[in-house]
Amino acid sequence: MVRIPSGTVDLRDDRRGTRWQVEIDPFLLGRYPVTNADDSLPLTNVSWFDAIELCNQFSARSGLRQAYLRDASGEVTCDWSAEGYRLPTEAEWQYACKAGTSGYRYGEIDDIAWYADNSGGRVHDVGGKAPNPWGLHDMLGNVWEWCWDLYDEEVYGEYRIFRGGGWAESARGCGASVRRRSHPTFAIDDLGFRLARTVA
Repeated sequence: MVRIPSGTVDLRDDRRGTRWQVEIDPFLLGRYPVTNADDSLPLTNVSWFDAIELCNQFSARSGLRQAYLRDASGEVTCDWSAEGYRLPTEAEWQYACKAGTSGYRYGEIDDIAWYADNSGGRVHDVGGKAPNPWGLHDMLGNVWEWCWDLYDEEVYGEYRIFRGGGWAESARGCGASVRRRSHPTFAIDDLGFRLARTVA
């Protein structure tokens, strides 16, 4: 995992025309999206609920205190003080993606991302494209990545956010500020996730 330094990130919701700034504490983020157990392909067809459960399983295997608790009604809460694996927040994800850069992307798209124009219609092994300045691979393209956050609870209820673009996405959809959302049970072949951890 890569240690991400503290800082601030500017977020925006173009649909609502709002902008806001978030302070980021240091945290750890996976160098790559989570992969299948037997190869280097990103794990896909994973829902937000699946990702939460896998975070807890990885934490248990590593002897770390689990970050997530799911109650009898299915509601998930996060213990942000736990050192176990979790999903990044939307703000953490965007901050880590940009890695101190100021543009829509941290490099030329064909150098950094698998997307509709160069993917050949399929997912690719992680790490095949250039990393961002902080050493994170596949932040854009290859697979979308689930984040912790609700998209807009008033309008969309429990829909969760995913970021980054995937192998089937157009170039325009593979940018650091692109936001998408779906129901936490949604799963598809260009959507995965990346592990984060809180650090003291």
